[in-house]
Amino acid sequence: MAKVKGLKCRECGKEYPVEPIHVCEFCFGPLEVVYDYEEIRKNLSRDKIEKGPKSLWRYIDLLPVEEPKVGLTAGFTPLRKAENLGRVLGLKELYIKDDSVNHPTLSFKDRVVSVALSKAVEFGFDTAACASTGNLANSVAAHSAQAGLNCFVFIPANLESQKIYGSLVFSPTVVAVEGNYDDVNRLCSEIANELYWAFVNINIRPYYAEGSKTLAFEVVEQLGWRAPDAVVAPAASGSLITKIWKGLKEMKLVGLIDEVKTRVYGAQAEGCSPIAQAWKEGRDYIKPVKPNTIAKSIAIGNPADGIYALQVTRESLGDWEIATDQEIIEGIKLLAETEGIFTETAGGTTIAVLKKLAQRGALKPDETVVVYITGNGYKTLEVLEGHLKETVRIKPTLADFKEKILARV
Repeated sequence: MAKVKGLKCRECGKEYPVEPIHVCEFCFGPLEVVYDYEEIRKNLSRDKIEKGPKSLWRYIDLLPVEEPKVGLTAGFTPLRKAENLGRVLGLKELYIKDDSVNHPTLSFKDRVVSVALSKAVEFGFDTAACASTGNLANSVAAHSAQAGLNCFVFIPANLESQKIYGSLVFSPTVVAVEGNYDDVNRLCSEIANELYWAFVNINIRPYYAEGSKTLAFEVVEQLGWRAPDAVVAPAASGSLITKIWKGLKEMKLVGLIDEVKTRVYGAQAEGCSPIAQAWKEGRDYIKPVKPNTIAKSIAIGNPADGIYALQVTRESLGDWEIATDQEIIEGIKLLAETEGIFTETAGGTTIAVLKKLAQRGALKPDETVVVYITGNGYKTLEVLEGHLKETVRIKPTLADFKEKILARV
């Protein structure tokens, strides 16, 4: 792969070949894919991308895969101008990058899994696995079924039932671990050391994480080949934010855009906000926390990429905000009522934080602002119980309709 130089430790800089490894053997730092941008620049153009498939694979020149094997329809989701929500918040150029309609499992995880399992097939794995808070499990199960891979997904035992069913329907082995996500992840790391399985967010993690860059690539293209002034995205491990930033910078490195002046804002739930807490306290390290929030999809108490997400915020002149569980629910409802988009709790967190940023003037009225909605609300219906209007029950008569409905209008 001429476009990929290899892997490199993000801490000490030691270089490694393209293999299913993720940790530096010298300093135990995380490994990242390194590209030959000069070589890529020779072969890539706006025209080539625009003629590519209507999926994330139109950007294959900037992904660590030789040929897509899995998830051929993932990505290239809508970038919607949020006129109604923008009016409420006083933002004239507000856009929603809507991965709640991503294919096939309605979250941004279809991007990262498409890349990870395509790479796993290249490596010759026959079994895929993951540690997950729900969306990743759904996506790994679906893509494994398509690829004909054996599949094991590990989840916290208290996960939302809709997400459990969303994995079971694809017939993987679903392992419910009695503990939180950090407990699940530790167990999976031990298993990954024992078995030759493609754990997408462990030994395949360097390649898996690269899929998130396509959220930046698509926004740049959909905005007419320009970077936004600001983006707001949810944070769990912190990887999504680091890769959105990497993707924006790559667009400039290969000559597709002239400049990147995007401010990156991170959103976390109050009940699990280790990155935001570090930012607000001026720390350059993360203190692990025990998650206690309805936003289970972003409830990672010991985020692997937390320090790198902090670096992105500093470099981009961005900021962090948190949302309470009640604010998260209000965020879900606000997006649904204004734009007709039903998001899960991660999206509710992001909208709640967007509202706070707008209200305190961090986002200017004429700036181009993109908010990332990463998952679908039909996966977390139970969090809205008791927070919505009740149905009105009537008899099948015109008189009862007039009395109970029209009389209240």
